[in-house]
Amino acid sequence: MPLQDWFLTAQERANPVSELPVWTTGNLAEPLIHGVAYFDRLVDEVQALTAGDHLFFTDWRGDPDQLLRPGGPTVAQLFAQAAQRGVVVKGLIWRSHLDVLAYSEAENRTLSEAVSAAGGEVLLDQRVRRGGSHHQKLVVLRHPDAPERDIAFAGGIDLCHSRRDDAAHHGDPQPVLMSPRYGPRPPWHDVQLAVRGPVVGALDTLFRERWTDPMPLDSENPMAYLRDRLRGADLRPDPLPAQPPDPPECGPHQIQVLRTYPAVRPRYSFAPDGERTVARGYTKAVRRARRLIYLEDQYLWSTEVANLFAQALRDNPELHLVAVVPRHPDVDGTLALPPNMVGREQALSLCERAAPDRVHVFDVENHDGGPVYVHAKVCVVDDVWASVGSDNFNRRSWTHDSELSCAVLDDTRDGREPTDPAGRGDGARVFARDLRLRLWREHLDRDADDADDADLLEPAAAVAAVTAAADALQRWYDDGQVGDRPPGRLRPHRPERLPWYTRAWALPVYRLVYDPDGRPLRARLAGTW
Repeated sequence: MPLQDWFLTAQERANPVSELPVWTTGNLAEPLIHGVAYFDRLVDEVQALTAGDHLFFTDWRGDPDQLLRPGGPTVAQLFAQAAQRGVVVKGLIWRSHLDVLAYSEAENRTLSEAVSAAGGEVLLDQRVRRGGSHHQKLVVLRHPDAPERDIAFAGGIDLCHSRRDDAAHHGDPQPVLMSPRYGPRPPWHDVQLAVRGPVVGALDTLFRERWTDPMPLDSENPMAYLRDRLRGADLRPDPLPAQPPDPPECGPHQIQVLRTYPAVRPRYSFAPDGERTVARGYTKAVRRARRLIYLEDQYLWSTEVANLFAQALRDNPELHLVAVVPRHPDVDGTLALPPNMVGREQALSLCERAAPDRVHVFDVENHDGGPVYVHAKVCVVDDVWASVGSDNFNRRSWTHDSELSCAVLDDTRDGREPTDPAGRGDGARVFARDLRLRLWREHLDRDADDADDADLLEPAAAVAAVTAAADALQRWYDDGQVGDRPPGRLRPHRPERLPWYTRAWALPVYRLVYDPDGRPLRARLAGTW
């Protein structure tokens, strides 16, 4: 299977200034399902760092008091203790909007100050497009004297409250404020990747490009700049240690690092016209789909994104789209809720018109019947190509904020039938198929091993099995919850239809505020990424 059939070529990446490799080979990728698994592994790996090792991280939000294990350490303790041991600790956290707007300015600042006081350097980064954010969630750990131990973590899980949940989905004891429909301790579903091999060097490069960008950290926030000067905050990144050589090859996974950076002034030194390889990478993979696209996503809105799926469904009469999304938006209120609802309603309607019988959208609940907030950003195409990242399926993530995703192609063919579900000769691949099956086993209450996966392998049969389980659970609710609760946690997603007069104001607010367009004007006019 030629990698360029699925991965972007250098020309398709369209950012020759960046030093990021087109893709890397010989890697080992491991999905970490839920925050409990990710945080536990992160603690082990960071505590093993010694003087001279590197700890670099980026994040959208960082809560210094977030417990990574029930008895600690907290995020601030883990990183500060590493710095005190002589580890080179460097971090970039989005400066964030004000806490009064339900964001995390104070939390991010406190984490920055705590780690910096211990000898690290964590900067608040506002080098974004107006109204945008830095949304990458990345931790890179390098061992210059033992490169085979290098590891990085990338995906959807922030180092903050609400993320430390597990498969039972009872929520993190340290919750964030969300819509009351999720209760006082919102259940949370999320995915992160642990990666080893040469891709760690690529992710190190990604961090270094942002760190060394000469654009001022407060370029879009003069008031923040003034406050920082008065507080004596660190506004100039110190030099980084020399970048170690890439780690040795260690596995069968080919990984392409995909990113979003907006077109912004002053320009990014590493992406003068922005970068939209997330959008381009998904577009290339979706156009190659023939039988099954599986998504887990926080939003799944934007007509531009939905059109991509709708066209694939029209072009391929055997293609099914299966998506798992949150039952409710994470916000509530007369003004905030409708713009969050109208985008998904519009996108799903567009897909369903293209193939009414082949679009299957579900939401998730725990065994107590409480809705689970789906924060994961996962895509699996025909059990061949898979991605895990920070990017959502919306225009904001594909054009406006900074994002990071890792697309994975496995050299190892999966021997379970059908061995080539798409019929293109690419063959099912172990990583992509196992990722999909791990997630479906949890959602369907199947055993953690593969003892009862037979009906989940062939795409049409798999869709029928998932749909039957979700319909059975929904019937149990419709019939008054009589008898035992059927197995499974999926229910058909039934978005509320907004009245026309609410749509009239919610749609423009959604397009301008919640889902803006960060492309250069020529790309907008051409309708390209």
